[in-house]
Amino acid sequence: KARQEARILTKRIYDISKKSLFNRDYGLQDQIRRSAISIMANISEGFGRSSNKDFVKFLDYSSASNCELQSHLYVALDQGYIDKAEFENLYGQSKLTGNLINGFIAYLKKR
Repeated sequence: KARQEARILTKRIYDISKKSLFNRDYGLQDQIRRSAISIMANISEGFGRSSNKDFVKFLDYSSASNCELQSHLYVALDQGYIDKAEFENLYGQSKLTGNLINGFIAYLKKR
């Protein structure tokens, strides 16, 4: 479920960062896209590891990338690349994804 929500988040980040003003800020556009990709990729990479300990490590990376993405969303809002409603929508998707990742980490640590 965490990977599915991360995939939705990544698509939405790509969609929003194609807008004209956002599209001109190549640095932020690249960074926010990379952080979104990293969330999903680290979940997938961790799943392919041979131990829960390794999986947790990659889920931690994924969670950190999610925090980075949230920071980039604030920059996009402050620069007027996204409006408050878009920000809240994307931030909500990011929080949902992060909650799922962190719940998965807690579950794996108990096992």
